[in-house]
Amino acid sequence: MADVPAGKVSQNRTVMIVLAYLWLLALIPYLVEKEDSEVQWHAKNGLVFTAAEVIVWIVITILTFIPALGCIFALMHLVLWLGVLVLHIVAIVKGVNGQRLVIPGLSDYVNKF
Repeated sequence: MADVPAGKVSQNRTVMIVLAYLWLLALIPYLVEKEDSEVQWHAKNGLVFTAAEVIVWIVITILTFIPALGCIFALMHLVLWLGVLVLHIVAIVKGVNGQRLVIPGLSDYVNKF
């Protein structure tokens, strides 16, 4: 749980933070709100989450085609996406309340772009 840094605050900060965690819609706050560093952080975090989700989805989809384990991976696919949905909801709630959801290892990529 990281504190919000000081900086220029956007009038639509709440809306932009919600959009930041709605998959590719994270591009909107990333491209529009250049002055608000907090919105930028959440947008980058949302884009990193989206990239990680796509990679996991591709891997699970490929593993679903293994004849002996296909049903297990198909079930795991459902459970993982429910977990992803919960993760997005938690990130939105924390972001709107002025906090950050930092996932070790994954959120480290936010500061790299």
